[in-house]
Amino acid sequence: MYAMTGKLVAQAGKRSKLVEILMRASNVVAELQGCHVYIVNEDTADEAGVWVFEIWDDKEAHDASLQDEQVRSLIAEAMPLIGEAPGGAELRVMGGHGISDYSYSHSTVLLMNSTL
Repeated sequence: MYAMTGKLVAQAGKRSKLVEILMRASNVVAELQGCHVYIVNEDTADEAGVWVFEIWDDKEAHDASLQDEQVRSLIAEAMPLIGEAPGGAELRVMGGHGISDYSYSHSTVLLMNSTL
């Protein structure tokens, strides 16, 4: 499985609109092959911050999602609302509640690149 987390920082006063676009993206990727999780979170310590957490079958499934016309349209709509380069964190999926039929032996190190 492939997972990634990323932080987006909205321009002043634009976080709600950015969240709305990301929630629409969640609905789109939910229908795509290989997407298990796409969660949009508002940062409680940063009024402009939004975190996205995704789990996919593999990196190839995630990369393929970026070629989907609806996804590309939503990225184009969101980009003007983002105030700085996206950030992210490297993660190793270890399992836990919500990850069914998954074990440590299948974990992958992941990194959020400059994509939504």
